[in-house]
Amino acid sequence: MAGARAPLLEVTGLAKAFGQNAVLRGVSLRIAPASVHALLGENGAGKSTLTRILLGIERADAGALLLGGARYAPASTEGARRAGVVLVPQERTLCAHLTVADNVMLGIEPTARARLGIRDRGRARAVARGAIALVAADPARVPLDARVGELGVADQQLVELARALAQGGLREDGRLDARLLVLDEPTSSLGHDDAARLFDRIRALRDAGLAVLLVTHFLSDVRAHADRYTVLRDGRVAGEGDPRETEPAQIVREMLGRALEEARASGAPEAATQDGGEVVLDARDVAGVRRPERASLTLRRGEILGIAGLVGSGRTELLRILAGLDPRRSGSVTLRARRGVGLLSEDRGGEGLMLGRSIAENVWLSPRAPRVAAPASLLAEAARWIERLAIRARGPDQRAGELSGGNQQKVQIARLLREDFDVLLVDEPTRGIDVASKAQVLSLLRELAGAGKAIVLVSSQLDELVTTCDRVAVLRRGILEPPRPASSWTEASLLLEASS
Repeated sequence: MAGARAPLLEVTGLAKAFGQNAVLRGVSLRIAPASVHALLGENGAGKSTLTRILLGIERADAGALLLGGARYAPASTEGARRAGVVLVPQERTLCAHLTVADNVMLGIEPTARARLGIRDRGRARAVARGAIALVAADPARVPLDARVGELGVADQQLVELARALAQGGLREDGRLDARLLVLDEPTSSLGHDDAARLFDRIRALRDAGLAVLLVTHFLSDVRAHADRYTVLRDGRVAGEGDPRETEPAQIVREMLGRALEEARASGAPEAATQDGGEVVLDARDVAGVRRPERASLTLRRGEILGIAGLVGSGRTELLRILAGLDPRRSGSVTLRARRGVGLLSEDRGGEGLMLGRSIAENVWLSPRAPRVAAPASLLAEAARWIERLAIRARGPDQRAGELSGGNQQKVQIARLLREDFDVLLVDEPTRGIDVASKAQVLSLLRELAGAGKAIVLVSSQLDELVTTCDRVAVLRRGILEPPRPASSWTEASLLLEASS
């Protein structure tokens, strides 16, 4: 078993505080070599801070780290990289206009003549080729000369993984110098088949000797692919063990401090019912440049219309067309909403938020907002939304990029609510957030529908569509099927319809 081996990484008594906010409180864990170790916890539990310390982005206030038996205290990401500790982030960091090879080698390009700074393209391609070979079962699927922006989401994830391995040290003969790979929610934007293929490669890397720290909210991934798990709650270790020998309900109790049924009862939405309100959005035979092929829908005030579909079916593209962000090739969209349409983007890091700006600036950001506003007004307005949505932050002046994924999502939602749109197009609102935060977000959507908002909800979590929506339609191969009452669907029937 992984836990019986001498650890590759040993964390002892790690502590970290930001001002008066203690984020890590004596965290200890051990990660074995050639193992997959899952790190679980609610948003704000301390997972992000722990990984930032491992990667040299933050410094611990107390405690010790040992890597391979030697003291480990990276002062920068460069120091972590040289030690063989690398990250695949949840949000994409690729340059869409560059080739696969250029992205893999970005920042670590070998030079033929160091003094002249001449790039050794032959060595660069050899390393990039080796990295792609490690992460892709069929390297031809990810050509070195293809522009990354032309690849699908799943293949872009493979490029991110290849780049991390190259950053940690990959020799031209294919041998790895990287020792610890941190994967932050690697399957949150992938469909079932793509996620399965990714884990096939992760197992191959583990078998080649690499240790993997898997940060995730998907218990099914943990039970299927992790050798050990550790749960953080309020900055402390709340549980650990072999996930295959631990009941999911026990892991949930460790994450929440209470039973799953209690969490659902306190935050889950009530059963949805359609109230037959006025039509506020009517789309007829809408086709995008690539996707969707044909989509028609009618959205009424006070209802939540769910859209199910596999990754690549055109769900996000449809929402962007309805929001007026992307052109449509044909069809018509009629809007009868005085307050307009707001979109919650699935790409909160690249499109939904300004991660380098404060919570207050993100909440205030709007073409409708006054061009000049007193800083005190911005801070007071943001503080109101922080309290209303229970955003865990030091204050309204904290940068959005410092928040956990779930709290970043709440900042996006706060901006939409402040705008008071009549129609909300919500794309993967619970992506990469924990169980309790999911329940809060879904309950909030039901409250908004009850207050008369009209909502279109796209989610890869089929149980969310069944329990939250009034009607659900399936987008299959670019064609949106007629919606049916949510009560007539099950998770299994939705998956079968979407994948048939």
